[in-house]
Formats: sequence, structure tokens, C-alpha cells
Amino acid sequence: MEISLLFDFYGQLLTEQQAQAVSLYYNDDFSLSEIAARMGITRQGVRDSIKRAEAQLFTFEEKLGLMERFRVTERGLTEIESLAQKLKENYDPKIADEILKTAKSLHE
Repeated sequence: MEISLLFDFYGQLLTEQQAQAVSLYYNDDFSLSEIAARMGITRQGVRDSIKRAEAQLFTFEEKLGLMERFRVTERGLTEIESLAQKLKENYDPKIADEILKTAKSLHE
């Protein structure tokens, strides 16, 4: 699952061959043999390509942090929705302050 998410964020930074192999393996659930036949390379070549791509995807995330930022934003938005619902049900200035605090944290 994590590789698929990383691929969504950084897949366009991979070589065409790496992107195709990763997509077929993780998104389409092809076996290494099926990918090899489709791409016209050896099974070992597919495995090596996928392993190199995985390492690159983790390196991109380590340096750029887009996926982690996305996760932080998602958690913040979920918290904002929850607080807004509480505020709607029973107005409380403390809840409004929490909403503002959470929203501001997403801009950091």
C-alpha cells in the first residue's frame, strides 16, 4: 500500500520502464513473470527495476516529504470536520479556537 501511495506522488519521476513495472506489480497485481513477458525483459530484470524504483520512491519521500505532508493535512481536515460538527451542535468558543488552531497548523 505504501509503495502505491508513494508511486501516486512520485511515479512520474521514475524512468518509463520503472514506472510501468511498479504500476503493473502494485496497482494491477501482475506477477514478475507476467510483467517480464509484457515488457520483453527477464523476470530478474523486472525485480531489479522494481527494487530500484522502490528505493528511489523512498528517497524522494525522505527528501520532499509530500506524502507525509498529505497525511498531516488529511488528519487535520478530519479534526476540523469533527470540531465543526461539535460547534454546530453546541456552540462553544473553545471549539471555535480549536478549529482555528488546527487550520493554522495545516499552513505551517
